[in-house]
Amino acid sequence: MKREIVKYGAKVLTEKAAPVTAFDEELNQLVADMFETMYDAPGVGLAAPQVGVSRRLFIMDCSKEKNRQFVFINPEILSTEGTQTGDEGCLSFPGIYFDVERAARVIVRAQNARGEWFESDFLDLEARCVLHEYDHLEGDLFIEKASRLRRELVKRKIQRLKREGKW
Repeated sequence: MKREIVKYGAKVLTEKAAPVTAFDEELNQLVADMFETMYDAPGVGLAAPQVGVSRRLFIMDCSKEKNRQFVFINPEILSTEGTQTGDEGCLSFPGIYFDVERAARVIVRAQNARGEWFESDFLDLEARCVLHEYDHLEGDLFIEKASRLRRELVKRKIQRLKREGKW
């Protein structure tokens, strides 16, 4: 079932998400719903707070074929390396894109939907996505990575879109 994506301004987006403790059918349904929502948006990553659920869970599929699904529950960033700068957007900020500097490589430890721990190593776009979605679980938004001027311009654009009923 497709869920509504929460937009910038919602409190859940700026709060640290709670750990996932129950690995059950409800969690499996949330994961399935999140993939359906992400693909429909369309996006390459989606964190549970973005669908209004304050839990430490995010999903990712950066493949063109949409066949490389990852589920990260209670993730921990073990290490990062290098830097990359690239155009970044966010499903909670529709139509807003700007350059963001992130690590070029990330090693993450997380649980899968069965509660089993795993470690994975990601580069480039996948590393960017992991770090972006992880930030959501911490209550950190990508807009905070922009310069003060860029943040003000984005906030003004959002205010205009709200006045026009498009936000």
